[in-house]
Amino acid sequence: MIRVFVPRDAAALSVGADEVAAAITKEAKSRNLDIQVVRNGSRGMLFLEPLVEVDMPGGRVAYGPVTPGDVAGLFEAGFLEGKSHRLGHGRTEEIPYFKNQERLTFARCGITDPLSIEDYRAHGGYEGLAKALQMKPLDIVTEVTTSGLRGRGGAGFPTGIKWKTVHDLPPGEKYVVCNADEGDSGTFADRMLMEGDPFCLIEGMTIAAVAGGAQKGYIYVRSEYPHSVHVLREAIEIARQANWLGNNIQGTNYSFDLFVRMGAGAYICGEETSMLESIEGKRGIVRYKPPIPAIEGLFGKPSIINNVMSFAAVPIILSKGGEFYKNYGVGRSRGTLAFQLGGNIKQGGLVEKAFGVTTRQLIEDWGGGTATGRPVRAVQVGGPLGAYIPASKFDVPMDYEEFAKVDAMVGHGGLVVFDDTVDMAKQARFAMEFCAIESCGKCTPCRIGSTRGVEVIDRIIDDVDRDKNLALLEDLCVTMTDGSLCAMGGLTPFPVMSALRGFPEDFHKPSTNKFLADAAE
Repeated sequence: MIRVFVPRDAAALSVGADEVAAAITKEAKSRNLDIQVVRNGSRGMLFLEPLVEVDMPGGRVAYGPVTPGDVAGLFEAGFLEGKSHRLGHGRTEEIPYFKNQERLTFARCGITDPLSIEDYRAHGGYEGLAKALQMKPLDIVTEVTTSGLRGRGGAGFPTGIKWKTVHDLPPGEKYVVCNADEGDSGTFADRMLMEGDPFCLIEGMTIAAVAGGAQKGYIYVRSEYPHSVHVLREAIEIARQANWLGNNIQGTNYSFDLFVRMGAGAYICGEETSMLESIEGKRGIVRYKPPIPAIEGLFGKPSIINNVMSFAAVPIILSKGGEFYKNYGVGRSRGTLAFQLGGNIKQGGLVEKAFGVTTRQLIEDWGGGTATGRPVRAVQVGGPLGAYIPASKFDVPMDYEEFAKVDAMVGHGGLVVFDDTVDMAKQARFAMEFCAIESCGKCTPCRIGSTRGVEVIDRIIDDVDRDKNLALLEDLCVTMTDGSLCAMGGLTPFPVMSALRGFPEDFHKPSTNKFLADAAE
């Protein structure tokens, strides 16, 4: 039987993947052809979605982007035999965008049926947990520490230190919590993995539980990800039935169960303590630190908290060893990161590469430049609180420390591209307005500072005492950076000041305010 793969990923669904799958099934039936349509995850080449693949002896052959109207023509052209068609790209693994990646975390995504635990295990799944169940918990922590894995949510904190802190506390009620509140603009790696390889996340969290001595875990998913929630809940139940979750996992003395909690859509709940408040049924606002969540986290108990990409990197670290993972990357940034290309980009999608790749390489070699064909002027890296990087810094390696040297951050790996028509003063205003809207309101520098920041930038744009307001804006940014309770207010100055310093000419344009222009005359 010929297998045809059509993604069930939300990005593919948004451009008609369900309709394409239905059309392929219908066309095959009308031709009396026996095929199996497999709903896999996305390969990450979102510019080719829906990407239809046909399983051939020499590897899968790809066609895309496919619409329902293309299906009959594909059958006529003999796509089930891998024959050429105007939508054909040859073997999927040979497509340059895909071939030139280093896929560790996303090794199975787009290849397996996300809800087949047999498929998952056939492609190396649960090898890491099987090893972990035979190891001492401290040895698991040591392996993760050796790998150099750092938090993929943006802060870059060493994962092994978090795990050891929880491990070293006395036995008792402990938790493992996954922050899947992927709220940064231009990011979708968490969603792709949850929908395309959910058992990877489940396995990583279970390994963390064994290492830390936890018995229960929660995955906190944003409400905008209903497909992720559905897939995760199904996968968790499948894992329970196969005894990879629940009591006495695979006949050992370790027990761990997992639950999904859906957030209400607040950006601030991407901050770990706000997320904990939300899971506990409270309003999502930031907690004071100390105590840190590793000591007093969910329900006041010790908690290992990481994001999706951090937990998803753990299975391969346990399976192949910390040294294997450490061999990827540069400096203190080890392993790979899932870079996500969005905004004004010709070939948007996910690129998993070892740390050290540059912004220029990602935008030009994978992204193909802007969708408009105009020159790239700025790239915002690390979400709405990340710096706007000018072309002069495009060759800085993607490395936590190297980016910090140029007042930027790698963050969750999202890149949003802007061409030369962008107004960077308006982008700075957007950053302040975003903070004003999304602030939890607990601390004054963030709550009031962001609101005043919008007003100050408006006066700059309207040429009202521009020099005085530029100085005031800098002072305000210092106050927010130094005085805010969490990264929401503390990082908002990053995009604002990067726009001001990298693109000063946009803050010195003639006023577009007609009233002020008339008054000047």
